Amino acid sequence: MPVDLSEQIVLGISSSALFDTKREHEIYESHGRDEYVRYQVENEEKPFPRGPAFPLVRAMLRLNDNFDLSRRIEVVVMSQNQPEAGLRVMNSIREYGLENLGISRGCFTGGTPVSKYLSAYNVSLFLSRHREDVQEAIKNGFAAAVLYDSPDSADIVPNQVRLAFDGDAVIFSGESEKIYQAEGIEVFHENERRNAKVPMQKGPFAEFLKLINEVQHGIEDEENFPIRTAIVTARSGPADRRVIHTLRDYGIKVDELFFMGGVEKKAVLKAFRPHSFFDDQPVHDEPASSVVQ
Repeated sequence: MPVDLSEQIVLGISSSALFDTKREHEIYESHGRDEYVRYQVENEEKPFPRGPAFPLVRAMLRLNDNFDLSRRIEVVVMSQNQPEAGLRVMNSIREYGLENLGISRGCFTGGTPVSKYLSAYNVSLFLSRHREDVQEAIKNGFAAAVLYDSPDSADIVPNQVRLAFDGDAVIFSGESEKIYQAEGIEVFHENERRNAKVPMQKGPFAEFLKLINEVQHGIEDEENFPIRTAIVTARSGPADRRVIHTLRDYGIKVDELFFMGGVEKKAVLKAFRPHSFFDDQPVHDEPASSVVQ
């Protein structure tokens, strides 16, 4: 009987996000596909270094072993690698013990964009180093993000999954942000005052956060609670009330909520110590990338 992933949380991870493949990418760019494949085959017993998604993936998978989850965490490695070169990816998964934690599925497309296969695996969140695949995934309604290099100073809370999200165009739709961009802060504030109790439409990460929320509600270990979430938004009063009312409408509760009012998000994120922070604007992503994914 086929395995049904529709009731699980499925992370689709590109091999270049799970592992550090910069050296191999340089070979591909400099010498072409055939030399790249030859190099991968010759080194297929040598594991890749860990990549930017590695800590998050391992922490998420460990939830399955440590708690009786209402929804299991599944991980599918999705790569544009040639299939014969993909063996090194799967060998690396085994070497790091990720196969024992639950990674058994892989997708190697031989250069075809992997975004077209997200629905086949019922992916809840797709993480990649390939901007084109991420943009295509978002266009097709999937939560997806481009990962930056791992910061040297990243400080992750042990034995806990921590996730931080921007608000507009991430958890919520970009409807209000468009008003701000087109008409300025005063018109934006007036719109938010007028619609304070009118829920915003859902953004690309709303359903993923709701799935995480469901897992949180099913865990009763309050002393060592393994998941913590935060929204870190550029909003401030009077645009704060609509955020609370919208989250209530979604049935989502977050553990921490920061209204930054234009203050740089980096310091708050450094204090919160998330595995990953999801934001739609490089002006916030780039400073934050020095302390968090």
